[in-house]
Amino acid sequence: MLDKIKQLIAEITGFSACNLEEVEQFRIKHLSKKGTIALLFEDFKNVPGDQKKDIGKALNELKTAAQTKINELKEQLCETDNGTSGVDLTLPGDSLKTGTRHPLSIVRNEILSIFDKLGFTISEGPEIEDDWHVFSALNFPEEHPARDMQDTFFIEKQPDILLRTHTSSVQVRDMETHPLPIRLVTPGRVFRNEAISARAHCMFHQIEALYIDENVSFADLKQTLTYFAKELFGPDTQIRLRPSYFPFTEPSAEMDVSCSLCHGKGCNVCKGSGWLEILGCGMVDPNVLELNGIDKEKYTGFALGMGIERITMLKYGIKDLRLFFENDLRFLEQFSAVV
Repeated sequence: MLDKIKQLIAEITGFSACNLEEVEQFRIKHLSKKGTIALLFEDFKNVPGDQKKDIGKALNELKTAAQTKINELKEQLCETDNGTSGVDLTLPGDSLKTGTRHPLSIVRNEILSIFDKLGFTISEGPEIEDDWHVFSALNFPEEHPARDMQDTFFIEKQPDILLRTHTSSVQVRDMETHPLPIRLVTPGRVFRNEAISARAHCMFHQIEALYIDENVSFADLKQTLTYFAKELFGPDTQIRLRPSYFPFTEPSAEMDVSCSLCHGKGCNVCKGSGWLEILGCGMVDPNVLELNGIDKEKYTGFALGMGIERITMLKYGIKDLRLFFENDLRFLEQFSAVV
């Protein structure tokens, strides 16, 4: 057996390999459970007692020599090849495909940034609300059509619990708990029971702003709206306020901006009028202040609200609202250059 061991040591010492696969085959041949060295250790029990010391020492040297040889070959091959054989290291690497923000997120962040410059703080609230925060505290009468099942998603078996129809519910919570003065902007998702079409959806996004303090006037509202419109649509943008009605504001108005595509001359987008409606606004109704525990004799305020989808459609010339929710990469990739 001693001669066989010496022969294997010579074979192992003189072995060379061209690749890691040959090294692995060498390891299996000699160091696996059924390899040559394992078989010699099995035969060791048949060695006469007076030879066990010398042969045992030789076996250990054989095993060490095999393991050392394998380690050396692996190190040499890794240093020589380094996993780049056949690869031209001067070629440019594969470019990584970067993602992009959703167009609604882009416009949402832009709007919030504008209000941040005006000192407004972001406030958010729950999407599942009760009747008080969505309707009653905002001066909606019991017979108001918005309370109808055809317009609102009510939670089954809980007639006072519903999916919020506007983010004004967050403003109610702020008026209940936030110390005065209040200067908050509330973005969020809202739900209305409407048929899905190119111009409407049962789910959409809003941003509303609320400012309550002493001596707040309609002039403050108009100045805020003018600054907002010019920041969002460009310095040449003009605004127009038209009388309207909302249960929670008095007086109320709808705001139009001059069409940025035709510059007020009239086109298909603005339907020839030169103006585009983007939001509703008004002075907070004194009844709303009183319902929410605010002294209506001391404080006044204004509120405004807009749909992010509508602003985004106007800003980027998108004609079908459903595109925002279909996750079509052909549509979303058009915004890859927008920060």
